[in-house]
Amino acid sequence: MPCHRVQDRHYGWIIVAALSVTETISWGILYYGFPVFLRAMEADLRASTVAVTGALSLALGVAALAALPVGRWIDHRGPRALMTAGSGLGAGMLLAWSRVGSLHHLYVVWGMMGIAMACTLYEPAFAAVVQWFARHRDRALLIVTLAAGLASTIFMPLEGWLLARFGWRRAVEILAFGLAATTIPIHALVLRPAPPHVSAEARGADRPSDSIPLRAAMSTGVFWALAGAFAVSAFATVAITVHLIPYLIQRGYAPAFAAVIVGWIGAMQLLGRALFAPVAAWLGPRTITASTFLVQGGAIALLAVVVRLQGLIPVIALLGAANGMSTLARASSVAEVFGRRHYGSISGAIAIGANGSRALAPVGAALLQVWLGGYTHVFWTLAGALILAGLAVLVAEFSPVARQSVRQ
Repeated sequence: MPCHRVQDRHYGWIIVAALSVTETISWGILYYGFPVFLRAMEADLRASTVAVTGALSLALGVAALAALPVGRWIDHRGPRALMTAGSGLGAGMLLAWSRVGSLHHLYVVWGMMGIAMACTLYEPAFAAVVQWFARHRDRALLIVTLAAGLASTIFMPLEGWLLARFGWRRAVEILAFGLAATTIPIHALVLRPAPPHVSAEARGADRPSDSIPLRAAMSTGVFWALAGAFAVSAFATVAITVHLIPYLIQRGYAPAFAAVIVGWIGAMQLLGRALFAPVAAWLGPRTITASTFLVQGGAIALLAVVVRLQGLIPVIALLGAANGMSTLARASSVAEVFGRRHYGSISGAIAIGANGSRALAPVGAALLQVWLGGYTHVFWTLAGALILAGLAVLVAEFSPVARQSVRQ
């Protein structure tokens, strides 16, 4: 084998290492910073929780809409220019965020921040990794998600400290310079498209087995069970991420300490992702997927009744592990039930509901908090919805045999 081909294959792991760093930083600053500064923004802008969290909902909605053109760009032109520009835009919007003086300005900034998220978070990073790997693709993607799973653990306590030390505006300025100094040069200098022979090997290694198209998949009950369950799970995950700190502050915890507690959800995501493969091999894809939703629902139900720190620790562990497993559960369950040939379109269709729920969650949970009369009732509602979702997946037809019956 020519030497340059061996070097090219090794360079794929350099891409993985680079994206592990930049995804951790980007998630930690662009996504996890907002809930840390939520209360401070409310007081500074004299706005309600619903009004302020609407800005994050707008950003997530914009990011979801931009995902398809971002993927097409990377397929044709590679990740370097797009992700570098995304990091630059993200740093610029952080500086603009630190200077907002009204809700209108906040919404404009976070609408643009949604584009930065679409250009820098998981979707473009995964596309960049997939281009480089004919084999070991799952391992490469797992490494990136394991690293990025530390984002909340690292950055939420740091952001809580910056908030207490400098105030939220100065803290956001510091984060802007940190994002620019790290992610822009890494994306610009390290990322590059895979050479033609590597891309060809990656495509050739991915010849699919028999499977069904999206239209046929949508005629099955399991498609809608999975789509609904992942939509509910996405809503609950973002709602907890954004609103758990305000809830803990209401319970008497200091903001910085509350940020540390919530940050540990990310560390527990690592444990869940590391355990996913062996547990899935033992229980099977249907049981592990349904169990993910049931455990997530059970943990949120416990959150509604636990007050003392000693009770919060196992809740955070269960919630983080379930959140970590859900990312991998979607990939494995879709491939198991519907095959690989139309995996992208079917997974994308399921992701529409999940991404839409993720966008609605910050403001939706805030509205629920107002309508239901407190966060405790919100947590009970989310827990019940997740348990129903897990039961729906558990009783749905969840085997490759379903594909044969649909084709016949």
